[in-house]
Amino acid sequence: MKWWLVKIVYRFIYGNGQHIAQFNEQLRMITAEDELHAFQKARLIGEREATTVQYNDIQLSWKFIDVVDISAVSNIKDGEEIWSVINEETDAAMYIRTTQQQSKALLEKGILHYNSLNETGIGKK
Repeated sequence: MKWWLVKIVYRFIYGNGQHIAQFNEQLRMITAEDELHAFQKARLIGEREATTVQYNDIQLSWKFIDVVDISAVSNIKDGEEIWSVINEETDAAMYIRTTQQQSKALLEKGILHYNSLNETGIGKK
């Protein structure tokens, strides 16, 4: 298993959402065999940790958008948040679309790498 640093993006919605769009970007540590598995595991974490809570009669929501970056690293605790930022965006739809495009490119890169390993015989049993 290897350590991977992944960036997960959530949209933060306060009340009815009639406010400047806010996005929470978090860096997390993931253990996985390869980049594709790290990507999939990060997506599962993002989906699992999306939440809605009530605070003083106001609904607060963190909606999972996607995983946008992965880098190999070493020796940190699995799933540990090591960085987070909240962004306010005037065009929420554009931010979400860009985030999802980054995630799609990351997934495609992982699949291509995984397929190239299988074609060369590495990892075959």
